[in-house]
Amino acid sequence: MNILAEIKRRFSSVLSEYADHPAPLLDMIRPVQDARHGDYQANCAMPLGKKLGRPPRDIAAEMVARVDLADFCQAPEIAGPGFINLKISDAFLLASLETARRDARLGVAPTAQPKTYVVDFSSPNVAKSMHVGHIRSTVIGDALCRLLRFLGHRVISDNHLGDWGTQFGMIIYGYKHFRDGAAYSTQPVKELERLYKRVNALLEYHAGKAKLPQLEQALADKQAEHAAAQAAPKSDDKKQAKRDAKHLKDLEKSLADLRKQREVVQQKIAAVEKDDALRQDALSHPEIAQAVLNETAKLHAGDAENRQLWDEFLPQCRASIQKIYDLLGISFDYEYGESFYHGRLGQVVQDLEKRGLARQSDGAMCVFLDQFETPMIVRKRDGAYLYATTDLATIAYRLEQWRPDAILYVVDHRQGEHFGKLFAVAAQMGCENVDLQHIGFGAVLGEDGRPLKTRSGENVPLDSLIAHAIEAAHAEVCRIDEEAGLLSEEQREKVSRVVGVAALKYADLVQNRESDYVFSYEKMVALRGNTATYMQYAYARTQSIFARGGIDIESLRNSAAVISINEPAERALAMELLRFSEALEECGADYRPNHLTGYLFELAKQFSVFFEQCHVLKAETEALRDSRLLLCDLTGRTIRQGLELLGIQVVEKM
Repeated sequence: MNILAEIKRRFSSVLSEYADHPAPLLDMIRPVQDARHGDYQANCAMPLGKKLGRPPRDIAAEMVARVDLADFCQAPEIAGPGFINLKISDAFLLASLETARRDARLGVAPTAQPKTYVVDFSSPNVAKSMHVGHIRSTVIGDALCRLLRFLGHRVISDNHLGDWGTQFGMIIYGYKHFRDGAAYSTQPVKELERLYKRVNALLEYHAGKAKLPQLEQALADKQAEHAAAQAAPKSDDKKQAKRDAKHLKDLEKSLADLRKQREVVQQKIAAVEKDDALRQDALSHPEIAQAVLNETAKLHAGDAENRQLWDEFLPQCRASIQKIYDLLGISFDYEYGESFYHGRLGQVVQDLEKRGLARQSDGAMCVFLDQFETPMIVRKRDGAYLYATTDLATIAYRLEQWRPDAILYVVDHRQGEHFGKLFAVAAQMGCENVDLQHIGFGAVLGEDGRPLKTRSGENVPLDSLIAHAIEAAHAEVCRIDEEAGLLSEEQREKVSRVVGVAALKYADLVQNRESDYVFSYEKMVALRGNTATYMQYAYARTQSIFARGGIDIESLRNSAAVISINEPAERALAMELLRFSEALEECGADYRPNHLTGYLFELAKQFSVFFEQCHVLKAETEALRDSRLLLCDLTGRTIRQGLELLGIQVVEKM
């Protein structure tokens, strides 16, 4: 039972007598920060008092008289100016613990209103190795799938692979012109990635050479405009002076943006010109941009040679990505890449035209939306389709096949405008009854506060990130086990793999997904603080109690032994155990796994206090020992279940 949700449900009818829209008032019913005030607190009497012009304590007294909580709460108490303090009754607490102890779901009931979710996550371009930029979508998406399934929903996970676009035109061109045959025969994926990078560098070089004069001119024009604005006499009118100051500030920002763009372009040009082989390739392939588009168009048109190469490249690239998924323990129900929808794209554009949603603009087919300055292009002048076209075809297919109530896109927040346009167009095409959600997330930063890169300035490969996490975990596991000596070297290696991958995932999931975060190997495997290592250690500690006492915990779990609550630390732990369903439903409500990591951290801390203050194996009586063993068991099972919902394994010993 979700106690908080039940309290809110019972207050809802009472609060509706005071407000037409009681939801904001219900949000003011929360768990207490200080256990001396009970377990939950309703703070809605104060704003009602202000609104109604009455003493808040009088309103609180009226609410207490009307709300019925007697079956699971002690008599409510009114404190201060009108706080309503609620304490769960011992009888209900013990009964709930008894239910949870014998229940595989730990007392968490599945939803009475299951929905069908499609979760679109990870979705790498298979032409390139996965890198640090893929970690967030992959682990957040997997966690959401696990959480929503546990809550009782039907969940369909779909890895929308980038397996068809311009990146394959780049690889095919590179294969035909720059291939190292020996390297391809021994390490094909590594060679294909080298070819992709080489062609990309040449594309950026030629694009940069064409763009640089335009940037220089734009910068000169903006500098002149800025100088004129600086030299202009200051207005005596305050409003005008304020507008002038804002204009000057906007000009300075534009100048900074243009200088940054010029710097990036100059760096890309210099990277080619300082490399003799690349410079020669650039001179030999001046029309490479159009040539790559031609190779892509040939592939899409069914050209035999290019299709044969694509059929050869794709399985090798996909197998390389699978190694990462295997390390992370990630799987998908479906993997329908962009190629799967290619035959549907023409129909998408035709449907848009028939509905009067799309029209030609400068040779391209576009959908114009009032809420956006730029249109959504669905077919370019040269007839090529775009990501938006594929995404619309994907939505149509998902509606036909799976009839979802919601589709979640776990994608970098920088794609917000794309999804805003996509959802707006999809709604006009008949998708208005499906909840389309962009589950955005921030960037992974280095210690310098910039996106995490290698020393050479490239994205950190994901396999390298995982390897370093396991290495950092091995050092921590060896340190923890140094005195106890419980693990053999083989066991240390195995535990380190589990702990390292867990640390990497948890370090991401513990963040508010919309925030950027600074990545640190040292912090993520630390035994203190809100880390996976701390959670895994707390679980291992529960198992070590059973091992030391020779306890058959499954037999005890199903025995006639009962849980009793005698000490404050026992009660605090018991209350935290019963809040598991609250944390899960909170995750499901706004798709934020960090609600669960926060809950697990609080549970582990309460268990640590309990462990220090309440003897378990040396309890005064056998009944008390069994009660505390059952609390340890519930704690361990809850931590294990919570971590499993985050895609994280536990270890029995650390």
